[in-house]
Amino acid sequence: MALNADDKAHIQAIWPSVASHAEQYGADALYRMFLCHPQTKTYFPNFDFSANSAQLKNQGKKVLHALSEVVKHLDHAEATLSHLSDLHAFTLRVDPGNFALLSNNILVVIAMHHSDKFDSLTHQALDKFMNYVSGVLTSKYR
Repeated sequence: MALNADDKAHIQAIWPSVASHAEQYGADALYRMFLCHPQTKTYFPNFDFSANSAQLKNQGKKVLHALSEVVKHLDHAEATLSHLSDLHAFTLRVDPGNFALLSNNILVVIAMHHSDKFDSLTHQALDKFMNYVSGVLTSKYR
């Protein structure tokens, strides 16, 4: 699903507020995912899954920084995510369903921290964005 100009505007309007808290929001989203969907832990052996662990913060920051790069290059998401798509499909062999699980948790965290900016149009745009990113990341699985 392609993002239209309004979607891009809503994403770019809220994203600086998200990106400035990348480590914490990423850790919060991962913590929620691991708590609600423990099967996703299998890709992180010897990981400290406790809230606010250094490992959660580090991985969460990586996730949010990758998304921030996509936001900077919305018209070139496939190229921006190509290396991550290869990594997840061919090396890590992550279950493609996990991207949707993490996406939902990222949306929850953004909504919790930015309820004043998270109106229905922003929610819709971010949901489309996260689905689009998930689609790009799973494109190499086919």
